[in-house]
Amino acid sequence: MSPSPNEAPTTGYLSSARKQFAYYKLLGEQTMSQVPDEALFWQASAESNSIATIVKHLWGNMLSRWTEFLTTDGEKEWRNRDAEFENDIHTRTDLMARWNEGWACLCQALDSLQDDDLQREIFIRNMGHSVLEAINRQLAHYPYHVGQIVFIGKMVCGENWNSLSIPKGRSSAYNAEKFAQPKRTEHFTDELPGR
Repeated sequence: MSPSPNEAPTTGYLSSARKQFAYYKLLGEQTMSQVPDEALFWQASAESNSIATIVKHLWGNMLSRWTEFLTTDGEKEWRNRDAEFENDIHTRTDLMARWNEGWACLCQALDSLQDDDLQREIFIRNMGHSVLEAINRQLAHYPYHVGQIVFIGKMVCGENWNSLSIPKGRSSAYNAEKFAQPKRTEHFTDELPGR
């Protein structure tokens, strides 16, 4: 039976959210590890973003949203969102430092939360959100951008791309292998992507 809209969510939500964020972080990292250094800065057109620019935007968003998450507006006065789309990252090392700093900020905030916090109200640009809504908002936002990173990675790697999910033409074999095994209680996020 599902809870009514006014009931607190079940206790597994925060754990599930952490796993989902970790899964998409891993997809981004597995993509960037395949991409040659120079291709991290490649843009399909003047209006498109490079992987580096997307990482810089994610970094800026994560620092703004998750710093003092429960006590200050998620759109910090010190954030310069427009500058996130002007890439000033020039090396893989700098790119990964931003990537890791953003995710660390998110993880620290999530790790500080308790189930009782999920219905607390926070603000993003003066708009009220429950903590649960704010987490869900970012669970939609970050995978959207990680998907862009993966798409760019597949374009620049071409035939050298190592699939992060079920490779083309392998669905039947993959399903046959899975259904030949007994049912398992682990969730899909307990495994690496594509397994």
